[in-house]
This record gives sequence, structure tokens and C-alpha cells, in this order.
Amino acid sequence: MITLYTWKTPNGRKPAIMLEEVGLPYTAEGVDISADAQFDPASLAVSPNNKIPAIVDHDAPGGGEQAVFESGAILTYLAQKSGRLLPPAGPAHWATLEWLHWSIGGLGPMLGQLNFFAVRSDQKAPLAIDRFTKEGKRLLGVLETRLAKTPYVAGDEYSIADIVSYPWMHEARTKMEAVLG
Repeated sequence: MITLYTWKTPNGRKPAIMLEEVGLPYTAEGVDISADAQFDPASLAVSPNNKIPAIVDHDAPGGGEQAVFESGAILTYLAQKSGRLLPPAGPAHWATLEWLHWSIGGLGPMLGQLNFFAVRSDQKAPLAIDRFTKEGKRLLGVLETRLAKTPYVAGDEYSIADIVSYPWMHEARTKMEAVLG
């Protein structure tokens, strides 16, 4: 059994999607980041970066428990544990990891900052909004170009690269559409 520590954010949704896709049994524990629950000692024991998501696999390969934090690491761990959604080797493996890291290092952070400055913040910062809007649009263009060539983000097969990008695309369409156009 896996315990998923999460909240209703794009990053928090990624492991839940993955767990559902691969059919591993899990329970979800809410970590209310709006109440700073991620700073509780119990949360910090699982996620020392005081962020969600995190998991604890109570039946880890090799026995015992394994805690994993950071959404990309969690998706990779679950893919390896289940043997699904990450090709084991070769060009498809590396393409999946490239697009996984592209989303984690670019798409998510840029859209997250845009969401904060343009949507959630009471005090608008035009320079930040302009910067993150431009970079968000650029990254969406990169993804659009990629998907014009391949049926899935990493190539011919559905993978963790699709799972990691989807929640941010949903966020862009539902909360930032007015900004991104």
C-alpha cells in the first residue's frame, strides 16, 4: 500500500493520476498547504522540502518502506515499481525523461508563477506577469509543436511525460486562459 500526501494543485494531482493509471493500491492524505500543514514535523519527515506531493510506499521493492518526494521522482519511482509508462531503455526511455524534465523544469514552474502573479496575487506585478506570460506561451508552443509530430508528449506511447504535463495544461485552460489567450 502507498500513502499519497497531496493537495489540490497541479503538482499534487500528478501522482494520483499515475497511481490510478497503473492500478497500485493507495490512500490519499490531504496536506492543507493553505494552512501551512506542509511544515508539520510529520510532513517534513516525508518531504524535507516542505512541499507536496510525497508518497510512502509501505511495500517497497526489497522490503520495508520508501518515502519519495517531488512529483517527477514520484512518477519515475511508480513507473519503475509498476513496470509501466516509462520504457525500460533506448530512445523512448530517454525521450520520456527529457519531456518529464522539460515539464518539471519549465512548464510547471512558469505556469505556476504566472498563475500566482496574474491570477491569485492581490497585488499585480506587470513585469512578472509579462515575463511569465511570454515564457508560458513559448512553452505551450513547444508542446504544441511536439504534439503536432507525435501522438503523445514523449512519442508514440502514453507515458509519465503526459501525466506530468496534463495538470498544468488543465490549469492553463481553466485558470489562466484569459492571460494566455
